[in-house]
Formats: sequence, C-alpha cells, structure tokens
Amino acid sequence: MDSASLPRWTAAELRQAAHATPPCPSCQTLVCPGWESLPVYFDQNRLEPVATLRPSQDDTPTVGEYHPDGTHGWSADAPIAPGWFPYNRCDVWRCLTCSRLFLRYTEYGGYYVDERVREVRAGLVTDTAPD
Repeated sequence: MDSASLPRWTAAELRQAAHATPPCPSCQTLVCPGWESLPVYFDQNRLEPVATLRPSQDDTPTVGEYHPDGTHGWSADAPIAPGWFPYNRCDVWRCLTCSRLFLRYTEYGGYYVDERVREVRAGLVTDTAPD
C-alpha cells in the first residue's frame, strides 16, 4: 500500500491507538523499543499498514530530531515526535495477530538502504512540532 493512500495520524491519534500489548508469536521477534533494522528473517506479511505520519503537502519535512532530555536516535526512551525526523517519514504498521503498533521508515545511506522499525509506546508520543 502506498503511503499517500493511508490516513494521516496526528500524535494524539497515534497515542490513542497504541496500547500495551505483549508481543505475540507473530511479532515477538520485533523487540524494538528504539529504532532497529528490520530483521531480514521477519515475515513482513505479519504486519499491515494502517496510517502514515508523513506530513501532507510537504515534500521536504525537517531532518531535525527532537531529543529534549539528551536522548539520541537509537534511545529506547527517545520521544516519538511525529513532526520531527525520522517520524515525519514513517508509516504506522499493525501486527495482524495482536494489533501491536510499529513505526517503519527506510533509511537511505550512501551505499545502503535500511528498513527500520520501532514499536510504539504511547507514553513516548509527543505532539511537539518544529517551529
């Protein structure tokens, strides 16, 4: 499914949809409180796209990150801030079995492409936006 055809969720909608669900057998290998590379052995058909956090009408969203408490991009306790990178390039995916939510985006490096994933923890979602 193309991101353009997905509903765009706000931080509040993401927070409301996220619920503390223990990993089920379908998604238990995705233990990713912080950003991680999607394991090559994970069957991606176990997840379905449900929404996007990508801003509409914005071809160049910020590459700035939001880390007010000294976290960094790989921190398990880093805020999930949809207005900031990399969340502004994410789609929201749901486990077909237990409905656990994940964020996914593709990192394009100089010589590689890396599919990244992070589980959604409602307590980390913030609606803080760049100026």
